[in-house]
Amino acid sequence: MKKTTQLKNLICGRELEFLMEAHSGLSARIVEEAGFPGIWGSGLSISAAMGVRDNNEASWTQVLETVEFMADCTTIPILLDGDTGYGNFNNMRRLVRKLCQRGVAGVCIEDKVFPKTNSFLRGEQQPLADIDEFSGKIKAGLDSRIDDDFCIVARIEAFIAGWGLKEALKRADAYHRAGATALLIHSKRNRPDEIFAFMKEWGDRCPVIIVPTKYYSTPTEEFRRHGIAAVIWANHLLRSAVKAMQETAAEIFEQQSLIDIEDKVVPVKEIFRLQNDEELAEAEGRYLASKRELAAIILAAGRGKELGDLTLDRPKAMLQVNGTPIIKQTLDQLHARSIKDVTVVRGYKKETLAPLGCSFVDNDRYDETGELYSLYLARAQLEGPAVICYGDIVFRSYILDELIGHPGDIVVVVDSHIGERRADYVGDFVRCSEKNRKSYDQGRVRLRAIELAEKGSFDEALDGEWIGLLKTTEAGSSALLEAMEELAQRPNFKKMKLAELLDQVLAGGGVVDVVYIDGHWMDVDNYEDFARSQGF
Repeated sequence: MKKTTQLKNLICGRELEFLMEAHSGLSARIVEEAGFPGIWGSGLSISAAMGVRDNNEASWTQVLETVEFMADCTTIPILLDGDTGYGNFNNMRRLVRKLCQRGVAGVCIEDKVFPKTNSFLRGEQQPLADIDEFSGKIKAGLDSRIDDDFCIVARIEAFIAGWGLKEALKRADAYHRAGATALLIHSKRNRPDEIFAFMKEWGDRCPVIIVPTKYYSTPTEEFRRHGIAAVIWANHLLRSAVKAMQETAAEIFEQQSLIDIEDKVVPVKEIFRLQNDEELAEAEGRYLASKRELAAIILAAGRGKELGDLTLDRPKAMLQVNGTPIIKQTLDQLHARSIKDVTVVRGYKKETLAPLGCSFVDNDRYDETGELYSLYLARAQLEGPAVICYGDIVFRSYILDELIGHPGDIVVVVDSHIGERRADYVGDFVRCSEKNRKSYDQGRVRLRAIELAEKGSFDEALDGEWIGLLKTTEAGSSALLEAMEELAQRPNFKKMKLAELLDQVLAGGGVVDVVYIDGHWMDVDNYEDFARSQGF
C-alpha cells in the first residue's frame, strides 16, 4: 500500500491511532521498529537537531532533505510538520509537489504568520493568518498534489493565541470546507478542557488530531471517548536523546575515559544494524569478490576440578558471573561484533552447553588431554581468520575490539599488570620485545617467549601474562595449523597447552604480535577466583 494511502487510512479510520516524532533517518527507523504506524516529522525536533530555533531558521529545502532520508529508510508514512507552509500559496504549491516526489505522505500546516514561532513560546503574541488566505493555501496544496491520497492537515492555533473556542470553530469550519484531510487542534494548557470543548461542538465532521505535550497526564481512553482520530507524541525521542547525550558527555568529560561508559551505551553494531548494514553486506556478496568472515573457537572442554562442588553438574565455562554464564558473556561479545560462526569445544557435562545454540566439537577425552588437543579437534574451523578463546575467562569488551582491530597475522592479548599475583598463581607468562609503556605511540610489540611460571616465582624480566585470547588472519591460521601438525607428532601432544603452540610458531621463525592491557580481565580457576569474579 502506498504511504499516502497508509496515512489517509490511519487518519480517517475509526480507531484511535498514534504517530511518534522523528527527526532523522535513524530515529525514523527506531519509530518504525517500535511498531508505530506513522511518523510525525517534527519541526521542533528537526530544527533542534540542526542546532537552530523553531522559527523557520532552517530553510524548507533543509527540512525537505531531512525528511527524504527519513522516508528512504522506512516503510511507514510520514506526516511532516510543515510550519506555515514556508510562505504564501505559491510556496505551498512547490512544497507539496516536492514532498510527493520525496515519498512523504502528508503535511500539516498551521494558521500563523511566516516566520512562525513555536506554539509554547509567547503564544498570545503570535498573530494568526487570515482565514481566507490560509484556506487558499490549503486549496493550492490540494491542487498541487501528484498523489490524490497525499494528506493536508490544517493546524488551528486559536487556543494557542488566546482567541478562544468560537474562533477555533470558525477556523475549523473554513479549513474543512477548503478540503483539509483533517484538523489538528492545539492547546498549551496542562488539562485537555479546550480540546474536549472543541470536540463536543465540532462533532464528527472530519478527523481531528491532537498533540498532548502539555496535557500528557490525560488518560488515553479519554481521547477515544471524545472521538479523537490520532495522537501525536511530538518531541519525546529528541528529548530523551538529549538527556542521554548530556549524561554521557558529562561522564566522559569527568572521567577522561570510555572504560565505564562503553557498557552503558548501545554497541556500535546496533548503529550498523539500524543503518541496514546487513543489506550492504548481502550486496557485497553479490557484486564483490568474497572474502572469509572472522570465526571463533572457544575451548570449554574442562571441568575445573579445583572449583569442587561448583562444577559437579556443569563445566566451569557455565558458571555464572554476575548472573550470566562465563561462556555466554563471551558469546555475546563475539555476536556483538558480527562473529556468528562460533564453535565451542566441549567435553565435561557437554549436554549443559547445548542451549547456547553454537556449533560444537566434542572432546570426550577432556580429562586426559590439554587445551591444544581440544583446538586440534576443531582444526577444520581454523581455515580462515579466527578468534580463539579460553572458555573460563571474563574480560571487558574493549579488549576484543583492540584484538580484532590489530593488523597482525597472529595476535595475543597480554596483561602487563602481574605484580599483585598471589604466590601460588600459575599462568602463561610472557617476554616481549618491549614492556607496556601504556602509551598511545607504543608501536608494534612482538612476543619473544611464553612460559609457565613456577608457583611463587616471578622474574622481573617478565612482561605480562597471556590471558588465553588470540586472533589470527587467514595466514595466521595457516601458520598455527602447520605448527600444530608438527607438534602432533610428539608423544606428549595430547597433554600440551595452547602456549606451547605459540612457542612452536616462534621457534619456527613466525611472528606473534601483542596487544597490551592493564587488568580488566580474570580467569576462574578456583573458589577464590569465583568469589572475586562476582564483583568483576
